[in-house]
Amino acid sequence: MHEFSLLLAFIVLVALVFDFTNGAHDSANAIATVVSTKVLSPRTAVLMAAALNLLGAFLGTEVAQTVGSGIVNPAMVTGCRILVLSALFGAIFWNLLTWWLGIPSSSSHALIGGLMGAAVAYGGWDAPSYASILKKVVLPLVLSPLAGFACGYLIMVALTWMFVKAHPHTVNTAFKKLQILSSAFMATSHGLNDAQKTMGIITLALVIFGVQEGVAIPFWVKLSCALAMGLGTAMGGWKIVKTMGHKIFKLEPVHGFAAETAASAVILGASAMGAPISTTHTISTAVIGVGASKRFSAVRWGVAGNLVVAWVLTIPASGLVAALCFVLLDLLGIG
Repeated sequence: MHEFSLLLAFIVLVALVFDFTNGAHDSANAIATVVSTKVLSPRTAVLMAAALNLLGAFLGTEVAQTVGSGIVNPAMVTGCRILVLSALFGAIFWNLLTWWLGIPSSSSHALIGGLMGAAVAYGGWDAPSYASILKKVVLPLVLSPLAGFACGYLIMVALTWMFVKAHPHTVNTAFKKLQILSSAFMATSHGLNDAQKTMGIITLALVIFGVQEGVAIPFWVKLSCALAMGLGTAMGGWKIVKTMGHKIFKLEPVHGFAAETAASAVILGASAMGAPISTTHTISTAVIGVGASKRFSAVRWGVAGNLVVAWVLTIPASGLVAALCFVLLDLLGIG
């Protein structure tokens, strides 16, 4: 029992480290545009995003339920105490690698890939819940970037039409204030979707260890994940801010408002359906959609292509690392 408790405590700690890196990595999703357009200083933007990520983490549990029971069947992996740990190692490795490279990849799909890789290493190819993964992961993986692009494009076209006779300086002055609201909206929706993923992984660990039977999310799990996400956000992700704010499309306040509003709407809709989508995918394609509404040549499609490559690699790369970690931990006799 003593070893059991120590291992479970370590897994919870590693999960919170992942949540922290998720906040640091993905904080750029909420603040890149507002910093790049110089509406807020980096320090002010990060503090605002940290507080609202914290708030958003308490607003729902639908995504946590999906991660806790919809990626792998808890009944098939109960008793495999190193499965969650291996999944987290795979996800953290990919998070840190892409963070270091300044690539806005998906922490969400790194975690899902880690879970799938560890589950396959333990129980074979039958361990993942493929029907749920198709419905809750694969379809949102494809649809959320498309929705982000479409919403960003349409909102920007609508704003351009509405303010076609206004002076550009007047428009940007007005949207500097409105962009603070859209950035706050984005930060809250990010916390709602992303913090829940770690809640789900910790709750799955509790089920595997026999601490609880169902995947209901305990309050202490919600609180600890919300705090870890908020602290990670406070660290910021400046390389990714630079990529998101400058390398895809040169943003002005009206563009930032359109991209953040579009992405936030998509993320909130997905969260309500329990789909653990990538906030990174969504805001990136929203920025691309906003840029394309001006003219397609305004978007640096080479950078956008590099982002797509990183997205495609995320699940298999994190899954492979997680599977290798599982094999190594098993050989060492841990768990």
